Order: sequence, then C-alpha cells, then structure tokens
Amino acid sequence: MKQSLPLKIDLHTHTRYSGDATTTLRQLVRYAKKRGLDGVAVTDHDTIRAALSLIKQKRLLVIPGIEISTLQGHVLALNVTEQIEPRLSLSETVERTHQLGGIAIIAHPATVLKNGLHLKTSSASNLDAVEVINSAAFPFFLSTYLSQRLARRVGLPQTAGSDAHHPQEIGNAYTIINADSNKYEIIEAIKNGETVPMGKPISWACKFQRIKFNVQRKLGGG
Repeated sequence: MKQSLPLKIDLHTHTRYSGDATTTLRQLVRYAKKRGLDGVAVTDHDTIRAALSLIKQKRLLVIPGIEISTLQGHVLALNVTEQIEPRLSLSETVERTHQLGGIAIIAHPATVLKNGLHLKTSSASNLDAVEVINSAAFPFFLSTYLSQRLARRVGLPQTAGSDAHHPQEIGNAYTIINADSNKYEIIEAIKNGETVPMGKPISWACKFQRIKFNVQRKLGGG
C-alpha cells in the first residue's frame, strides 16, 4: 500500500488579480518555494484567472480556487476551474462548488475586520471544512480559538491559510495534508479531515503595509 507523505500547502493566497493585492504570479511561485511550501491554493476574490494561468505554467503545485463573496460571508471554493458568481446565498454557493467538483471552506469565520460567517454556520450548510487559522485575521488568537470551536461544534475538518495579499505574507499559515502531490487526492484528504492547521499572524510591518496600500488604493494612488 502506497504511503502518502505530509504536504505543506497554503490554502488561501491572493494575487494582483484580486484587486486588493500586489502579488504577481512570479512572486507567488518564488515566495512559496522560499517558504518551503509544497503548493498553494490560489483563491483570488471572485475570479479564477490567476489560478488557471499558474496551472498552465506548471511551476508549482497549484489548487485552483476562488474566494467567493456570498450573502452570508466568504467561502473558499477549491478545485474549481470555472467562475462562480458572487452574491449568492451560502447554500447556493456551496451547491455550485460541489457541482463543479470542488469543496467549500468557510473563510475566516470569526474575525472582526473581515466578512466572516459570524459563527452562525451549522452542519446543515453542507460545507466541507472550516478555515481555523488565517494569518490576516484580527484579533488573531481569539479568531483562531473561536474558529476551532466552531469546527469542532459542526464536526468539520480544519484548515489554515495565510490570506496573503502581499508576497512576504505567503506561508505564514498553511495546512499539513496527508496526501500525494495530486490535487484530487489533496481535496479528498481535506474532506476526510487528514489535515493539521499551522500558522502565525502576519507581522506588524505587513499590517502597516496593508493599511498603506488600501489607503492609496482608495485615494486612487495605488
């Protein structure tokens, strides 16, 4: 019987295709390798374009995904290669994700400054996992604790991702997954709970960089 090796994968990253991030595709590959990651999930906001482009380049193990804005919060749709429209209900988004052969993960459900699901999710939502560690979540330790408690309450697997919007944030959080380097086996391992979430918050320097970039973007200067 073949023995699967643990993979180190950041399951929540963004590129400049998100509109609120600066990471180029080249930087994503370079920093992922620099951080010792085996792969990444590219989960830009409501677009699949960067993920599909990186898969064609074959420079890194890439799980295509989208961070989708639903009416109840944000969901990470992993292993999807078609666009999923935003602003649907949570149940509609999850159903569409499953129809496309993907899995749906609650993104940062307990954070104050992000659009999470505010701990109202139940196992009836048909979601596949809960992101319990998000490096950009604030307050980080409280968010992690509440997200882990939610995952245990609804009986769902736990994942982690950096939610990187700038290159140096990549790999601050990641998920250890017991699977071979095959995206379909990785997805099955996540669904089966063969995951260990790991990570830390982004640095204060990264937080200030985010604030500066967002202010410049809103003022039209970045």
